[in-house]
Amino acid sequence: MKMYPMRAPIAVSKLPLAVASCLLLSACAVGPDYKRPPAPVVSGYLPHTPAVPDGAQAFVHAQDIPGQWWTLFHSAPLNALVTQALTANPDLAAAQASLRAAREAVYAQEGFYLPSVSALASPSRTKTATRSVSPASGTGNPYFSLFTGQVSVAYTPDVFGANRRQVENLVAAAQAQRFQLEATYLTLTSNLVTAAINAAALRAQIDATTKIIAAEMDLLEVLNQQFANGQVSQVDVLAQKAALAQAQATLPPLQKSFDQQRDALAVLVGETPDKASNTLFGLDDITLPKQLPVSVPAALVDQRPDIRQAEENLHAASAAVGIAVAARLPVLNLTAAGGTQANFFRDLFSPGNGFWTLAATMTEPVFDGGTLLHRERGARAALDQAKAQYRSTTLSAFQNVADSLAALQADASAVQAAWVSAHAAAESLKLVQLQVETGQVAYLAVLNAEQTALQAELTLVQARALRLADTAALFQALGGGWWNRKDVQVEDVTGDDPLALLGIR
Repeated sequence: MKMYPMRAPIAVSKLPLAVASCLLLSACAVGPDYKRPPAPVVSGYLPHTPAVPDGAQAFVHAQDIPGQWWTLFHSAPLNALVTQALTANPDLAAAQASLRAAREAVYAQEGFYLPSVSALASPSRTKTATRSVSPASGTGNPYFSLFTGQVSVAYTPDVFGANRRQVENLVAAAQAQRFQLEATYLTLTSNLVTAAINAAALRAQIDATTKIIAAEMDLLEVLNQQFANGQVSQVDVLAQKAALAQAQATLPPLQKSFDQQRDALAVLVGETPDKASNTLFGLDDITLPKQLPVSVPAALVDQRPDIRQAEENLHAASAAVGIAVAARLPVLNLTAAGGTQANFFRDLFSPGNGFWTLAATMTEPVFDGGTLLHRERGARAALDQAKAQYRSTTLSAFQNVADSLAALQADASAVQAAWVSAHAAAESLKLVQLQVETGQVAYLAVLNAEQTALQAELTLVQARALRLADTAALFQALGGGWWNRKDVQVEDVTGDDPLALLGIR
């Protein structure tokens, strides 16, 4: 049971003595007191210290993540896209509205800390029966008026903390929504960066594939000439036709993927696909970040919005147990009413016309067929579920970071190998071209070397794009630095002290 000690004398003059006494009764809250789960005790994300083999990137451990992490790619067009998305994306606007609604639910529940006051004004005009009963008026006049003015006060002291647990539950739900907003923000920026990288990579792949198709067509033309001269067989020509058809078949899927990425980018920035930009930037317009901040594992539980959301869901489930326990305990209701009543409005405030009523009721569940008991058991089962979900979310978060670190290590090796292959193929093409000029080899050798160089270039483009995308995935896995951003201010939701609401603390 959680105790709420008084920290200052109550100024009784600020509210009726009865209400102040009832507030003093609100000294405890039944149910479990929430305790934040401890951070997992781990030494690192991987069994070994991660390192990038080619030296183009470096993991900087315990370094903080900037709030606008995408600026580390040093791409002005990319920054412009993200800025547009943050102002026009409807998912972000919906998450912000949902947070406002959750906050209002907290403020509404806090209103039950205070008494409710209502005023009544009831003028009436009445005619009584004269044949069967005597008129109500002493003068024998069957008509009379009655004016009533009344003020009623009702209050339910939070003796066992039911309302406090309700507020605690709603505050936790609002905090969960607050971190849902952060998750939406992070997902939006990450998806946008990844889509931009993929679009740039697809454009580069389309260009490389177009060059490959052109080389294949040139090669087919040479083979047709050689077949006409009897230098090659028809089998060679048909094989080249098949190779050309295969190369041509790879272009439509690339174009389809590029169009879909362009449409996705348009929706992410809050536009319809018909307004999608046709001036998307290329892969060379995106710079690979050289330093990758890697948070210490113990800090990850504070940085990941999904973990913080799962934690607040756990907090809400804990408070729900207290609500279920309090529902099985007595409820005290206090009511007071006072006013005046007269037959003439001018006598409404005359002596002798006043009246008042004070009442108190205590309600205790006696028999409900086990409904409240099973609701409490259900709340405790939901608390166990929230604990398991929190742990599952935490484990998945550590897995995300570990996967991203391992992917970047593999990407570095892949890019390095692809660069060596592309460089060797390009040098080979230069040598073959020189040999053709000196008459050492036939032109067919140039076309083959050109085709090999273009294939190597295509592989390098794919490796570079994957590395950029995995870099963005690492920032997302680490939480995206939302705690450092300044573009959208979001305050934590906290419940007010019930006595502070009355100005007596």
